[in-house]
Amino acid sequence: MATVELSFTALPAHVRTARLVATAVARRSGVDESLLDEVRLAVGEACSRAVAGHQLYCPAEPVRLALTDLAGRFEVEVTDTCAPGTPWPGGPAGSAPQAGLGGAASADGGAGLPAGLGIAVIESLADEVQISATADGTSIRMSWPSAGARR
Repeated sequence: MATVELSFTALPAHVRTARLVATAVARRSGVDESLLDEVRLAVGEACSRAVAGHQLYCPAEPVRLALTDLAGRFEVEVTDTCAPGTPWPGGPAGSAPQAGLGGAASADGGAGLPAGLGIAVIESLADEVQISATADGTSIRMSWPSAGARR
């Protein structure tokens, strides 16, 4: 399957759309039905964290979502395009808002949650998680096993 890409304005209402698209593509990619809730929740959390960072630091920039099924893995990458290294309020200097490591409120109302809680949730839901900062922003890459079925 080719990569499905989605860009959306940093508004909490668009997180629901991202979750729905990710779940539909995961199902089409052959991800087991028992894992679809984990996909939906992990994508929602990653997108919520990106939206929160964008609203604080770069509201005009879109959040990007890429969904790919290759070699029996369904992969989701959420990329935000805020300047890398922009600190979260209350976070350590150099912490990236994009990765949600500074404890900012998530778009689903998680104000005041401990730093890194969103990342811990994502790591508990996804089979594999990688967080990386690039010149284009920070990305959270998550993956789950898939049958690679094309329907």
